[in-house]
Amino acid sequence: MENVIEMLNITKEFPGVIANDDVTITLKKGEVLALLGENGAGKSTLMSVLFGLYTQEKGTIRVNGQEVSIKDPNDANRYGIGMVHQHFKLVQNFSVLENVVLGAETTKNGLLKLGEARKKVMELSNKYKFNLNPDALIQDISVGMQQRVEIIKMLYRDNDILIFDEPTAVLTPQEIDELMLIFKQMISEGKSIIFITHKLNEIKKVADRVSVLRKGQLIDTVNVKDVSVDEMSEMMVGRKINLDFELEEKESGENILSVRDLSLESKGHGQKALHNLNFDVKEGEILCIAGIEGNGQTELVYALSGLIENYTGQIVLNGEDVSKQSIRYRNTHGLSHIPEDRQKYGLVLDYNLEENLALQTYFEPAFQKGGFIKFDQVSKYGEKLIDKYDVRAGRGVNTQVRSMSGGNQQKAILAREMEREHNLLIAVQPTRGLDVGAIEFIHRQIIKERDEGKAILLISLELSEVLGISDRILVMYEGEIVGELSPRETSERELGLYMSGAKRSEVSYEEN
Repeated sequence: MENVIEMLNITKEFPGVIANDDVTITLKKGEVLALLGENGAGKSTLMSVLFGLYTQEKGTIRVNGQEVSIKDPNDANRYGIGMVHQHFKLVQNFSVLENVVLGAETTKNGLLKLGEARKKVMELSNKYKFNLNPDALIQDISVGMQQRVEIIKMLYRDNDILIFDEPTAVLTPQEIDELMLIFKQMISEGKSIIFITHKLNEIKKVADRVSVLRKGQLIDTVNVKDVSVDEMSEMMVGRKINLDFELEEKESGENILSVRDLSLESKGHGQKALHNLNFDVKEGEILCIAGIEGNGQTELVYALSGLIENYTGQIVLNGEDVSKQSIRYRNTHGLSHIPEDRQKYGLVLDYNLEENLALQTYFEPAFQKGGFIKFDQVSKYGEKLIDKYDVRAGRGVNTQVRSMSGGNQQKAILAREMEREHNLLIAVQPTRGLDVGAIEFIHRQIIKERDEGKAILLISLELSEVLGISDRILVMYEGEIVGELSPRETSERELGLYMSGAKRSEVSYEEN
């Protein structure tokens, strides 16, 4: 089988870091090559070189045996190379159709001609069963649908070498299964795929070979059928990983968070986004809210954290009704929040790392005096958190956060929220986009918080996470709590039945 891509001895440097150090990988026609590595290992950088977003300092790229110079994404497209980025490159207030044709528009006499484009987009949507509405605005469709728009953008340009950067990081389990089937369909049509991921089970499902990067260097390329999940994990991080935790059984304490009769009108038609929610989170417990994405979890977290105000009901934090209080008030009175969307709500992307790590504390006496920030103290604090949470950044505290990998952006938020004073941690998809080594670390930190008496409200789509580190599970379906389960007495199958709405039970709570 001939090589369609050869990246030979690629070296890419940034100030203070060698992102790719003499890396060689090949992609064969009609195969799925998985690119595996820890956060910051250089995977996305390597693919950005192939797609023309960066230019390598050293090394050669060949496409179908011919040496090429790829200076920008337009060059990449001319060679049949397309890329779906981890953070989508879509214009939110443009329609699906407008996003697909952007940069490849057909015009006549200076006017945009969309008739043929619409026909081709609908043909592709039907072929892959995407069910896209070409006139829908990007801001109004789900994350899974937005990813399908990115895929259609590649197919519309007739790309046959397809790069997917962490494509399942923001998808539900059902959407992941659908994407794996799409990969297989694309391969059957003669396309070739490079697939960046941290999820080892997905590699076993769809990949033919896997190339493993660690700290910018290629460790090895092996046939997937010849290695186990545990072996791939050890190749990636250089040590054995344990994601099986035994929670020490203990009595939970007083209520830290109490939610009473919480309701929220939906933006849609009639049905409520949240309907009469009642639950408590106690000292020393991890309460997990499980559910398929889009069943009210996001609205619940927005209400609890103060990001929305138009709800009814009562939110009690540490015995105080904070339903009408500001975001900062809640944050300074015990609440820490790891948000669902790290770039939209978690970080200021054009600030540097130390500024982002101090976003919730810069106004405290330790970091300011008379309204002037003590930058030396902010830097020391940032360096401490970078070291403790293994946040990898080329220029340390001075690194612009926008330039960091998604996983390291996530670790920066975790560091900031876990280190400041709090007794309630709301953690929404805390391990989204993280490698197994980082997941192990974060799970240990969450369990440590629980054992120190903190209350943790965990919102997760990962069933292994839901069952692995929870004391109690509440399942949400269509804005309601439809079940309360013990992780030690339930299975993934039963949990799935509750999540799909096929099963429900009465949920009670005790007034304290």
